[in-house]
Amino acid sequence: MLTIDCKDVVSIKNELLVYVADQVAAIPTLKHHKFTLSSFDDDEIIDISVVISAIKEYLDSIDEGHNFAVISNNDVINITSISGKVIERTTTKSKHELFSCTHCGFVTQYQVELNVHMRIHYL
Repeated sequence: MLTIDCKDVVSIKNELLVYVADQVAAIPTLKHHKFTLSSFDDDEIIDISVVISAIKEYLDSIDEGHNFAVISNNDVINITSISGKVIERTTTKSKHELFSCTHCGFVTQYQVELNVHMRIHYL
């Protein structure tokens, strides 16, 4: 499982997650200022270089590639601002966060419902 830290690009985290997960064929899981990617098969390993390339492609597509460095440290990839500038978009925030099951990808807007759902994996 890879963790991508998006603290400098939080406003584009969701779009980045969709793009990268599609490029590497992985299961994404949203977290507060980061997201994780898991392989479909437990025996498969996600290629970090492919993930980094996909992140750079996305940043280049929105003309921000020259402002951010994508740095890998073991299973954590940091997207860090070179100039100290963070990406801010003026889109309206959703009132509901989505929570995702790390085992099967089940998505809900309620933390309690996710907690109940997670219990079925341990029966």
